[in-house]
Amino acid sequence: MAIATEPAQKPAKKPACPHFSSGPTAKRPGWDISNLNLDVLGRSHRSALGKERLKLAIDLTREVLEVPEDYRIGIVPASDTGAVEMAMWSLLGPRGVDVAAWESFGAGWITDAQTQLPLDDLTILKGDYGHLPDFSGYDGTRDLVFTWNGTTSGVKIPNADFIPTDREALTICDATSAAFAQPLDWDKLDVVTFSWQKVMGSEAGHGMLILSPRAVERLESYNPPWPLPKIFRMKKGDKINEGIFEGATINTPSMLAVEDYIDSLSWAKSIGGLPTLLKRADENAKVIWDWVETTPWIKNLAANKDEWSNTGVCLVFDDKRIEDNAAFSKAFVKLLAQENVALDFGSYRDAPAGLRIWCGSAVEKSNLEALVPWLDWAFETLIQKEG
Repeated sequence: MAIATEPAQKPAKKPACPHFSSGPTAKRPGWDISNLNLDVLGRSHRSALGKERLKLAIDLTREVLEVPEDYRIGIVPASDTGAVEMAMWSLLGPRGVDVAAWESFGAGWITDAQTQLPLDDLTILKGDYGHLPDFSGYDGTRDLVFTWNGTTSGVKIPNADFIPTDREALTICDATSAAFAQPLDWDKLDVVTFSWQKVMGSEAGHGMLILSPRAVERLESYNPPWPLPKIFRMKKGDKINEGIFEGATINTPSMLAVEDYIDSLSWAKSIGGLPTLLKRADENAKVIWDWVETTPWIKNLAANKDEWSNTGVCLVFDDKRIEDNAAFSKAFVKLLAQENVALDFGSYRDAPAGLRIWCGSAVEKSNLEALVPWLDWAFETLIQKEG
């Protein structure tokens, strides 16, 4: 193939917002700090107003995410990580446990299960980057910990059909890059966790923990043999601490972050709620998917199309002229950052070298459409140097 000698022509239009990071992600369209209700700042989160705002965040979460009425929703410390570990430390132990992972964050839950918790009966279901593990043998008799959407691999589970509805065990689902962008099958999920800074583009630091009635039953009937840190404790005596699920947080939350999350949920409600959020993410991702299918030098890291994520779309370069994919990817990301076209969209440090373009519901499709020609420009510019 002949190498062009003329410099590649820069596209005329840049994305209006260059924020394509996978977390924290772009703020919702029209976001402005002046839109936030700041009356609660400087007030105690235990005040009547503080409790009211925390409860509103919980109630709007239920409404927008369409969480069943008999599921409890709590705001917990330490983002999605805190929520997942809170569930693992509090609920695992009485049954055998399967932990499934196919990317970095799921691998973290394997580490917890293997080296931090003394689980006697543990099975690891592991898939390489780009591939799901084999769930075909799961029969619902063992507790299951898994991610719905692999944030660092761009591989999602297409559905939860592999989980029996009449299961005996609990399912613990890390849904941090899936909630609000991919439909969650609540009948198959007993614990769901996510963080505010993913699909909703809100400020970070807090996690959401959603428990089914079956998870509450386990919590109240089981006392783990290991010590529980204060921020993991969900019971008073032998009963669930209902206050956590009414806005009485375990530790002091950032009320500014709470207000930012309320703002994003109010926006979601105003545009049509969950169906609109799902549609926005699908349409956003399709912009990148369509470009990938017509571009010979790039491919989706996810091997199977029905497992392609519509939030963190992970891509790898596929061109024999590239001598070092890691160096090329780094230069690619740096070049578009210098142009203020795309920021923070390189692949995760433990993932195969490439790009990770966030397409979640708060991103505007027009920004992705404006990005695509710049991706072509960056490749042409750098491949000339390779030649």
